[in-house]
Amino acid sequence: MNTSMSLSLKPYLYLLRPAQWTKNAFLFAPLVFSKHLFDIEYVRVAGLAFIAFSLVSSSVYILNDIADRAADRAHPTKKDRPIASGAISVGQALIMLVFVALCASVFAIGLNVKFMAAAGIYFVLNIAYSFGLKRVILVDVFVIAAGFMLRVLAGALAIAVVVSPWLVLCTLFVSIFLAISKRRGELLLSAGSESYVVRPVLRDYDLPLMDQLMTIAAAGMAISYALYTVAERTVAIFGTENLIFTTVFVLFGIFRYIFLVRKTMTDDNPAHLLITDRAMVVNILAWFLSCVVIIYSTTFKGWF
Repeated sequence: MNTSMSLSLKPYLYLLRPAQWTKNAFLFAPLVFSKHLFDIEYVRVAGLAFIAFSLVSSSVYILNDIADRAADRAHPTKKDRPIASGAISVGQALIMLVFVALCASVFAIGLNVKFMAAAGIYFVLNIAYSFGLKRVILVDVFVIAAGFMLRVLAGALAIAVVVSPWLVLCTLFVSIFLAISKRRGELLLSAGSESYVVRPVLRDYDLPLMDQLMTIAAAGMAISYALYTVAERTVAIFGTENLIFTTVFVLFGIFRYIFLVRKTMTDDNPAHLLITDRAMVVNILAWFLSCVVIIYSTTFKGWF
């Protein structure tokens, strides 16, 4: 009985796409860089924001899967999604959508209005993307990028802290970089599958253009992050210029990602690459730990 229940619940869990929630880790960036990582109340609020935003993003995925069910059936990997495969009907998906939206509202009750506004903008923007903007060249990339930026802003609004303009700019370039790599992966999938119905906007893209745009975004990401680490406001808040040394991890991450994209990647999910490549995972952890040690060095000294 337990086995049959787990099998029946599996398509609904897949419909929520919890693996995609890794993207919502961007919400924790303001928590770390505002020096509140070890403040229990701030962590609690950030955690609630993460759950609420994850549920909002899941509701977007459900609606998108309903809208794209016909195209997904011809996709090499998306054909296995619950709605496209027929494991869940459109009616059942709509019920699930309402349930997830209500759950998101419950978790958002304890958060401020500004966070809810950011989450609402994210939802509306993605609805517009699903039903039109994804068909407009370059606009589709910037909408995907806006989703990442809204995650950072939502995280900052939830805990009521100010985000450095340089950090916002860096997030913009990271977002565009990941969005372009997503389109590049889709382009490769369309070229490698005769049955895959090409997304209309992909007809306007080509690999040389994608690679050039990724190079521009990567350069902007590296420069904006480096400038953030030595900005006057950053040094004043953290009391050190040592954050500049974490740039080496950022550069390695960029180079490693581009290497994988050029040599091996045919996936249209950029977040998947970040958590499955061992070298990338180790590098991200090293960057994070280095940032924590440098930013919270005075806190650690106080403990000992």
